[in-house]
Amino acid sequence: MGSLQEDDNSAISMADDNGNAPGVSVSNGGITVKEEWKSDITYASPLPTPSTASSIVVKQESSMDRKRKLGFDLPLDVGTRVLCKWRDDKFHPVKIIERRKLPNGALNDYEYYVHYTEFNRRLDEWVKLEQLKLDSVETDVDEKIEEKVSSLKMTRHQKRKIDETHVEGHDELDAASLREHEEFTKVKNIVKIELGKYEIETWYFSPFPVEYNDCEKLYFCEFCLNFMKRKEQLQRHMRKCDLKHPPGDEIYRSGSLSMFEVDGKKNKIYGQNLCYLAKLFLDHKTLYYDVDLFLFYILCECDDRGCHMVGYFSKEKHSEESYNLACILTLPPYQRKGYGKFLIAFSYELSKKEGKVGTPERPLSDLGLVSYRGYWTRILLEILKKHKGNISIKELSEMTAIRTDDVISTLQNLDLLQYRKGQHAICADPKVLDRHLKAAGRGGLEVDVSKLIWTPYREQ
Repeated sequence: MGSLQEDDNSAISMADDNGNAPGVSVSNGGITVKEEWKSDITYASPLPTPSTASSIVVKQESSMDRKRKLGFDLPLDVGTRVLCKWRDDKFHPVKIIERRKLPNGALNDYEYYVHYTEFNRRLDEWVKLEQLKLDSVETDVDEKIEEKVSSLKMTRHQKRKIDETHVEGHDELDAASLREHEEFTKVKNIVKIELGKYEIETWYFSPFPVEYNDCEKLYFCEFCLNFMKRKEQLQRHMRKCDLKHPPGDEIYRSGSLSMFEVDGKKNKIYGQNLCYLAKLFLDHKTLYYDVDLFLFYILCECDDRGCHMVGYFSKEKHSEESYNLACILTLPPYQRKGYGKFLIAFSYELSKKEGKVGTPERPLSDLGLVSYRGYWTRILLEILKKHKGNISIKELSEMTAIRTDDVISTLQNLDLLQYRKGQHAICADPKVLDRHLKAAGRGGLEVDVSKLIWTPYREQ
């Protein structure tokens, strides 16, 4: 009589009283199968012997097979256009700018530096092959056709962003210079920085010294702006650094906001480090190593730990073109808080103190142009509304320290200027002014001129 018992693998099996499976008997170390059971047995194929194993071939996919399947070979070439999954989990058209082999990777294991053709270069990044939609690869696309197709797929908001970035600040470069600039700066060398309590993703290439070429992240002292390769180096530095604010004269303090004037000649290392830092977020600016000719105005938020830089602008000590601002930057964590407009307004308050009209140095960045247009629009509209249009362009320029060319271009952009009998006439309908003021949005933080303690620079 058979009994149920568990085998070594805890499975349930049928066995007779001797532990043998039914229909099987064991004798002299051999196994005998009863005749009535033979028809129910399925025999497995024998394992290959050395003689038969040589005839078995495992076929691997060759690069030619893969090329026939995909229509191209890997790795992808520089210049290839393809769809790439972005941080919004949607696919966007990109152009491969550069590629590099992954360390310890297989023969065709590469990552790719891509430019999202719908967006500004600041969003360029390294991506893995898995993020690319390989069935969308285009290896030879006519530039004009591709640009037209991309523009048709953009939302209205994206199209407006692209229109703004087309005046990004390369207008004064000829075609050859522009190509040279883009080739030299096409790949971000520093991906992230740590500054104070923030870790910030960078936007553009910055020509740091060659010993930092292998660093994807740099650590900045937020007070003296010295930069290091490792967190431990920064921690050691912070124990020794005795600065708690930029190394210059505090010329403005209102509430928790302070402005410091730093002379590039007196603080050369700080000025150069500031330029390295700013270049990570400004595409179009030339990096000046000779900072002696510049004054830097550092805007800070102050607390009990010190004065923390949120942005800055620079200006030449002596400008033949009446530039009152050379470079302007609000750091990404502090953007959209009105600081950019504050910096612009501050530069014009300094021009008023000097008794001059001023204008920013060209070319302007995309964000700089938007900020300046907004500032000029609000300032001029408020004065026109107050004076009911009974004011000349020259008077507007003298009251605001805005150069007449900028006054005229702003009013023309708003369709508030007509040319009659050889001179400009301002159209100042109150309803039109109110509509434009509403469209211009709120102003930035106001400069309290009574808190500004400053005298124009004089060569010592």
